[in-house]
Amino acid sequence: MSQSHLLQTLAAPAWRQVGIGLRAPHYRELLAAEARIGWLEVHSENYFGAGGQPLYFLERFRERFPLSLHGVGLSLGSADPLARHHLLRLKSLVERFEPRFVSDHLCWGSVDGRHLHDLLPLPYTEEALAHFCERVDQAQEFLGRRMLIENVSSYVAFEGADMHEWDFLAAVARRTGCGLLLDVNNIHVSAVNHGFDARRYVDAMPSEAVAEIHLAGFDVSGELLVDTHGRKVADEVWSLFRYAIARLGTVPTLIEWDTDIPALPVLLGEAAHAAAILDELGHGSLDAAA
Repeated sequence: MSQSHLLQTLAAPAWRQVGIGLRAPHYRELLAAEARIGWLEVHSENYFGAGGQPLYFLERFRERFPLSLHGVGLSLGSADPLARHHLLRLKSLVERFEPRFVSDHLCWGSVDGRHLHDLLPLPYTEEALAHFCERVDQAQEFLGRRMLIENVSSYVAFEGADMHEWDFLAAVARRTGCGLLLDVNNIHVSAVNHGFDARRYVDAMPSEAVAEIHLAGFDVSGELLVDTHGRKVADEVWSLFRYAIARLGTVPTLIEWDTDIPALPVLLGEAAHAAAILDELGHGSLDAAA
């Protein structure tokens, strides 16, 4: 993003900073509605086809909203070679839709060519850090643009870590020049599951690298929190979001809801809550956009 574009974005009313994840059940209703939404994010892999309804609708949404491409299948932390066919499809999508952001995850999800369909945590070691950074460099060079890397929620951890996850993620940004997609819900989920202070994670983030925030809901399974993206944002996550915005300033924020997808007004209500927090903290005016 250019400096002038960034300044225009930061000066926009608060609601323009808030987006929602675009899901198929909402296609027609969202196109027909006069929804106060700043931007839309889609899962990149859902639009890798050569044609069909998903791309047809995405072209129509592109006419009305800025877009963000959020990947779940690049498996940047895997020991397998980067999947060239995946990168080719992603680059084609990037060139066609010119998204605001392109992102993927701090994770691995494939081995020996088999995809596990999960976002699995890395061992937070110097060796893993060097490997992950090399892969981010390769992906950014191939795409010809900066990527955002998102923290994942986790339920187990590797022994023998050299550093905390937050230090690992911050080091990735410093070494590769990538941006960060800070998932506040994932921070809370992992903090409860592993017993660390979620604010310590936020404090470790280089503010200049954080380009996007995700908010979502979780479920409880026994003693674990499970990142399901199937509920409203929890009060504890809203509180952590307020803390993050107070520290980081205005950051484009997405409401992410992937399972048990609700009626569109529910999703828009969550987005309005996020915009209200941005407005309250002095990072825009909802009234200015009325």
